[in-house]
Amino acid sequence: MPRARYYVVFVGREPGVYPDWEACKAQVDGFPGAVHRSYRSAAEAERAWVEAGGDPVPLDDEPSPAPPARVLAEGGPPPGSIAVDAACSGNPGPMEYRGVDIDTGHELFRVGPMAGTNNIGEFLAIVHGLAWLEARRRPGPLYSDSTIAIGWVARGTAKTTLARTASTEPAWELLTRAQRWLRQGRLHGIEIRKWPTRRWGEIPADFGRK
Repeated sequence: MPRARYYVVFVGREPGVYPDWEACKAQVDGFPGAVHRSYRSAAEAERAWVEAGGDPVPLDDEPSPAPPARVLAEGGPPPGSIAVDAACSGNPGPMEYRGVDIDTGHELFRVGPMAGTNNIGEFLAIVHGLAWLEARRRPGPLYSDSTIAIGWVARGTAKTTLARTASTEPAWELLTRAQRWLRQGRLHGIEIRKWPTRRWGEIPADFGRK
């Protein structure tokens, strides 16, 4: 039988669909009452997640929609794009995120470290990036390599199980502010795109800690 490549975490640190065992293990290892299951295909995993009440979120390693022909011809994202990413030492653990101007490689903002999870960092990075673009009336687009965080932003809420404690309060305060900002509907047409890692390599905002 072929080895299962897709996992659904039903109960864990960050419930959701994961494309490999290491990502899944980080959510369930040592988590009391963790529940997860493996599937042979992305479609099976996604169906199980949706049937369990989760929102549809495509997996990171599934093909991304093709960018415009001009982007393909230039071999990268359009001018004016920014990229965001997060890093977390452990999950949960010290988390930070940042945004980078893709054209120049210049770091636009960096926040953290603070106690949190990687998914929370990815979510906050996207919202911070959107607010940064809006404040400067730049059209974007904004790139992220996290489909989980992109899904959270689309829903306007972070579906996290991170306990709210004294150590995680700074992250929770940012989460509250980010979700309030999204509810105000101030995106002004700024597009969020999935960074196609297989085609273009690591996202420019990557912290280089893999």
